[in-house]
Amino acid sequence: MESTRLYRDFNSYLREIFGCRVQKITVDAGLSCPNRDGSIGRGGCVYCNERGSGTGAARSGLTITEQLEMAKAHLVKRYRAKKYLAYFQSFSNTYGPPGVLRMLYEEALAVEDVVGLSIGTRPDCTPDEVLDLIEELSRKRLIWIEYGLQSANDATLARINRGHNVNTFLDAVLRTRIRNLPICVHVILGLPGESRKEMLETARFLASQDIQAVKIHLLYVIHGTVLAHWHQAGIYQCLSFEEYTSIVAEFLALLPSDVIIQRLTGDPHPDELIAPTWALEKQRSLNAIHNYMKSHGFYQGKHHSVSE
Repeated sequence: MESTRLYRDFNSYLREIFGCRVQKITVDAGLSCPNRDGSIGRGGCVYCNERGSGTGAARSGLTITEQLEMAKAHLVKRYRAKKYLAYFQSFSNTYGPPGVLRMLYEEALAVEDVVGLSIGTRPDCTPDEVLDLIEELSRKRLIWIEYGLQSANDATLARINRGHNVNTFLDAVLRTRIRNLPICVHVILGLPGESRKEMLETARFLASQDIQAVKIHLLYVIHGTVLAHWHQAGIYQCLSFEEYTSIVAEFLALLPSDVIIQRLTGDPHPDELIAPTWALEKQRSLNAIHNYMKSHGFYQGKHHSVSE
């Protein structure tokens, strides 16, 4: 791997396919989550508030088309983007009747210059009929399924009130890959009670799975969550900037070199963030990770053979 390219980034992957800048646009479909509506549990994961990491645009009455068109006008100027992926992010975007989901997905795909979808969801929210729908749409467009795993440790998943275990994830991956749909897995570093060793075990676990991409998130504390109460009570302490930087670098070194890295940190809403404050300094974090990897001779895949 070239020294200037320490990991396989998503923007380069998209440019290889479409020959131009392709930008993701986050859309809010107004869907819910089985870990909030009582199907699995209530209250959601300990770090999630009522917005579900989304924009809240659906509550404002904006359609999928309106959300995409508004964002396109901005992204053309900022990034000179020419094509777009509609990213269904808020809550669980396969959680609904297939007929409703079809209308939402097809509305997004009908917007000019939208070349595909990224559908964020949970591994326990993908019944076969929904995967069949997505497989059908994928025959003409690029469609990614993004599964929130967060950790490969069942004890951690129980602690954060995730509502599913690792076996649920494995089942979803198998059924998704049978349909030849690409999978991006979300993981969170700094989860309550999880050690550095356990975080890196998640990297080793993912390295052995049939997945095509990974998103790495920092666990930050936001208002209106159980985690906020734990943080206030001194029960939970965030990772330091230095800890996060080094763990991400080691995490990447354990992953196969062909896995696409879609994200290295999160994007908290400034008005919601409690801690750590450095979570708002995204470019500083990215620079620090890059510099740490260079100074330690790390690159994606360096320790993959050791992990097998």
